[in-house]
Amino acid sequence: MSSINLRKVAIVGCGFVGSASAFALMQSGLFSEMVLIDVDHERAEGEALDIGHGMPLAKPMQIYAGDYDDIKDAAIIVVTAGANQKPGETRLDLVKKNAEIFRGIMPEISKRKYKGIMLVVANPVDILTYIAIKYSGLPANRVIGSGTVLDTARLKYLLGEHLAVDTRSVHTFIIGEHGDSEFATWSSTNISGVPLHDFCVMRGHKDFDSAMRELEDGVRNSAYEIIKRKHATYYGIAMAVKRICEAVIRDEKSVLAVSSLMNGAYGISDVALSVPAIVGKDGIEDLIPIRLSFEEQKKLRESAEVLRSAINEVL
Repeated sequence: MSSINLRKVAIVGCGFVGSASAFALMQSGLFSEMVLIDVDHERAEGEALDIGHGMPLAKPMQIYAGDYDDIKDAAIIVVTAGANQKPGETRLDLVKKNAEIFRGIMPEISKRKYKGIMLVVANPVDILTYIAIKYSGLPANRVIGSGTVLDTARLKYLLGEHLAVDTRSVHTFIIGEHGDSEFATWSSTNISGVPLHDFCVMRGHKDFDSAMRELEDGVRNSAYEIIKRKHATYYGIAMAVKRICEAVIRDEKSVLAVSSLMNGAYGISDVALSVPAIVGKDGIEDLIPIRLSFEEQKKLRESAEVLRSAINEVL
């Protein structure tokens, strides 16, 4: 990463998610330069102006609308470009539209011999992460999908509310597809080291199985519920983008449920999906082999097959 500017970020796509991510990253103080790129250049200019006018109230940053020549020295490229998910539409319904958009974006990145980290956020994120790896020419470890980082945060939030405990004390993951086949890793979930079942008993919750199903469904359907009410989701994912960027820029080696290319872990290969991974300055350093029950292992393989089928439709 020696030829890049560690204080620079590029955002490709200035829709709801891209602009919310730009705002979150501006407030984070991680970067001193941000370039916004969009097929609608005026939209990118408008977002840059809108956020830029707040600079006297925040940390100094150069923020501007640019083009693909401006990405060459960015530490991270955040790719949010793509069609929005509509009410009643699944993430997988977006695959053909957004795969085509990515086929246009990735060669632009490839021809500039980019040396930094690419963070894919557009949906369906696992399939687009896979396409990004195939078409960008970047090493797989330097292409990160936002994956189930937000889904995991949603589960921690709901579980913390259910148990009346600080959500930061909840240790769990949502893994697999960022979509309908995702699931919670209940067998390894704990509250500050106390197994989940034991903690539930301690807090007076006895109907364990039905409560866990309800919470898991709540996570899985949360995006649909938000879209039904406000037609888009963007604040939560923007905070997930900021969190992943922090792990990279600060070389935190944080364990996050990001989407990455599988090469035999959990018996899965040649598909991108989310499992816990160590994230640092070089992108994905390693996958974490968390304990999964037999049923959870089966669900993970089934989730991989859902994604593989979708990939085969577009590649």
